[in-house]
Amino acid sequence: MQAQDRRFLFLQGPHGPFFGALAERLGGLGAGTLRICLNAGDRAAWPRSLPSLALPGRVETHPAALARCLAAYGATDIVLYGARPLHEAARGLAREAGLTCHVFEEGYLRPHWITYERGGANGASPLIGLSLAQIRAAAAAIALPATEAPLSWGTARAHAVHGALYHARVLAGRHAFPAYRSHRDIGLGREAWLNVLRLLRAPRLAVTSRLQAAKLLAARTPYHLALLQLGHDGAVRRHSPFPDMAGFIETCLAAFAKGAAPDRHLVFKAHPFEDGREPLSRILRRGAARYGLAGRIHLVAGGPLGPLLDRADAVVTVNSTAGQQALWRGLPLAALGCAVYDKPGLVSRQALPAFFARPDPPDRAAYLDFRRFLLATSQFRGSFYTKSGRQELLTTLPERMLSPQDGYAHAMAGPATQQQPVALAPRTERAVDTVA
Repeated sequence: MQAQDRRFLFLQGPHGPFFGALAERLGGLGAGTLRICLNAGDRAAWPRSLPSLALPGRVETHPAALARCLAAYGATDIVLYGARPLHEAARGLAREAGLTCHVFEEGYLRPHWITYERGGANGASPLIGLSLAQIRAAAAAIALPATEAPLSWGTARAHAVHGALYHARVLAGRHAFPAYRSHRDIGLGREAWLNVLRLLRAPRLAVTSRLQAAKLLAARTPYHLALLQLGHDGAVRRHSPFPDMAGFIETCLAAFAKGAAPDRHLVFKAHPFEDGREPLSRILRRGAARYGLAGRIHLVAGGPLGPLLDRADAVVTVNSTAGQQALWRGLPLAALGCAVYDKPGLVSRQALPAFFARPDPPDRAAYLDFRRFLLATSQFRGSFYTKSGRQELLTTLPERMLSPQDGYAHAMAGPATQQQPVALAPRTERAVDTVA
């Protein structure tokens, strides 16, 4: 099918102008584009020169309206980001109608890449159905260098700024979308306020977290590392047994108390975008007292993950993409939710108390094959949240979206070639920190 025959329907995307820029590029290649706007934030991020359509009703009424839009527009493709409720319905509609569903997500190999898949991402990714043996067989024909795992998420500040702007626009324009409700549990005002507070607290948190990490590392105490995620994130709620981080913390503390050696400590690393809606410090303090672990449980509220991983004995997570930084280092990893890297040979199959007692290490050679497969198929160099990052993405993504095969199908069908440069930017580069 030629570009002129394709009609792309865009749903909600990452915060900022990426979806608009992508639509402009696809339009320049001859494809049709239409944006569905659920709120004023969606509308503000979309170029005025491109067509858009408001769905002003409540979320529970949108799937039926979306089905009508798909039919009326004659859509051939749906473009979305993440796994919000309407997006889950859209994926189902795409399957039923035989449409191509393009799914964007934060990079499985953050921070210098984003993820582009077809059909689903995270727990709904096509990777879930591929065995490690299949992936390694395909990776054998892929010639890519082994790239270093970055120490931190380079676009966190730009991401936070775009998030705050988005929620401010949603609030400012709520008169035009009076029935809109966020898919989050908290109200729009509360979420916007938490975003502002997080930006205001960022400088102090950066200093505090570095001091916490420095004190921990200086003590040379042996520890396991638990990677906290955002309890309200879809990857946790839809693809794990936990409704929030409190449940994950409770599971970790109980298993650690039962299985870990008395000299071991357990360090919890907060997510870079943690905004305080869960009282993590209080949950940990009470849990440590309940299990007799006072003095052995620590929380690092921010800062780079790399130095903590470098000294850890093992890592436990729900399904964080940061688990791959542990695998890169050859660290034993336990994943308690559904993750794209959760394959026998990479992630431990031990019960959690046994894992804390004597964790099984991963097959690092197998992980390097897995990582190379990702880089050649679904990981694209760039960023949603910076001007330079978007420009880099737009040099490769439109053509890949118009391709009849996605990266996985292409790699599994035969010899694959490098889809894009994958060498990391120099450590001194600051482009990823520039908000635009």
